[in-house]
Amino acid sequence: MLDRLRTWLRAESVGAAFLTDPISIAYLTGLRLNPHERLYGLAVTATGATVVLPALEEARARSVVRGAALLPWPDGSDPWAGVPRALAGIGDRLAVEKAHLSLANWEKLRDLTGASEAVDIGPTLTRFRASKSPQELAALERAAQLTDLVSEAIWERLHEGMTEVEMARALEAVMSELGTSAAFGSIALSGPNSALPHGRQTSRRLQRGDLVLLDFGASHEGYAADVTRVGVVGPPSSEQTELHALVLAAHDAAIAAVEPGLTAGELDQIARAKIGAGGHADHFNHRLGHGLGLETHEHPSLDPGSLTVLEEGMVITIEPGVYLPGWGGIRIEDDVVVEAGGARLLTQADRSLRTIQ
Repeated sequence: MLDRLRTWLRAESVGAAFLTDPISIAYLTGLRLNPHERLYGLAVTATGATVVLPALEEARARSVVRGAALLPWPDGSDPWAGVPRALAGIGDRLAVEKAHLSLANWEKLRDLTGASEAVDIGPTLTRFRASKSPQELAALERAAQLTDLVSEAIWERLHEGMTEVEMARALEAVMSELGTSAAFGSIALSGPNSALPHGRQTSRRLQRGDLVLLDFGASHEGYAADVTRVGVVGPPSSEQTELHALVLAAHDAAIAAVEPGLTAGELDQIARAKIGAGGHADHFNHRLGHGLGLETHEHPSLDPGSLTVLEEGMVITIEPGVYLPGWGGIRIEDDVVVEAGGARLLTQADRSLRTIQ
């Protein structure tokens, strides 16, 4: 991955890169950490790479970093002192992530290195990360397998009278028992609250007839899975059953249509047309899905009208939904890999409308 970055630097006549987004550093070196307010960066030149990091993280970094030297700095010292050495002789053009680097830190880099032009490498790294390597796909597959195990185990832990907060805690407990952790803050909603696509759990208690929406995912080696499943407290009503069938039909139609060369917007419209034909066009109020990787939401975004072209190796979610204010919502979400022959499902747990006693 570092060699791919160096190829780009040569092609763009850029002397070096100094990256400051922890996700980018994780992608290129394997080291994932939160530096909080401390300086943390990756210097990449034509001949080497150096991770500038707080000394308190050095021991962990030595066990995971690949392809780069370490330049630790202790608290109380000047964190920038070693940067000129790591970026010596780079010339006028320095690649940075403009969406992440502050103006103050760019000015610091400019003064320390003599670079006069900041070249934005952020969009390039976004493109690199969109198509997953075999190692990344293996991590995503394992995250999906763990998430499937959670999907099958969670329903027997839920019961009438428990709160949404308790449901979210039950999800976390199952993940812990499986030796994994949540890739993001789990969403557990019930009744009319399930009509809020990204609502947050409350102290509301499950009641007979409630829809229950669970949106969660396990993490493996920093890579995220993301699924949504739906159940009902007690026997489902005919309206709940019909709406679930409609959303599942939109979900399945989109997955069947996935192929390289299709745009994200075209895929969104395939699912949206199914829901529109069922009379709920106005109740599918978000994009069809998003990319997955080291972040739960990354490129590509499956927005209506998006011209982003799907490519082999992309991992995306498919998550159509219908949300009726004051009544409830249904969303069914799975993770797929874009391959030459279409979509390969990573998450495969039961998608039926589950029953909670």
